Amino acid sequence: MPKKTRVPAARLDLLQGTLDLMVLQTLASMGPLHGYGLARRIEQLSGDEVVLNQGTIYASLVRLQQRGWIGAEWGISETNRRARFYSITRAGRKQLGEETSRWQRLAAMIGRVLAPAQGSTK
Repeated sequence: MPKKTRVPAARLDLLQGTLDLMVLQTLASMGPLHGYGLARRIEQLSGDEVVLNQGTIYASLVRLQQRGWIGAEWGISETNRRARFYSITRAGRKQLGEETSRWQRLAAMIGRVLAPAQGSTK
């Protein structure tokens, strides 16, 4: 009998706005992080379902900074290199609360709509 090989599931595409929410939540829970560390932490927390390239994470960081939801300061990384460390602002914490509530409502609504399909045998 041939050995079955496990085919890895396709990585998930992010819906618009979810990366910014994940960045805010990660900074709120972990404190200041540099861009690379932030991307790796989000990947880790997602169970490697999300892969973030440098351009994607930095676009989010620029957008969040322009909105005043995060701030940045230069510091030294764990590899002894100069890096920008990002942290959430008071306005960012407020936005995080609003966005978290919105996503929880959306997820609950989608769950209700999909619930009948889960028990269906068709």
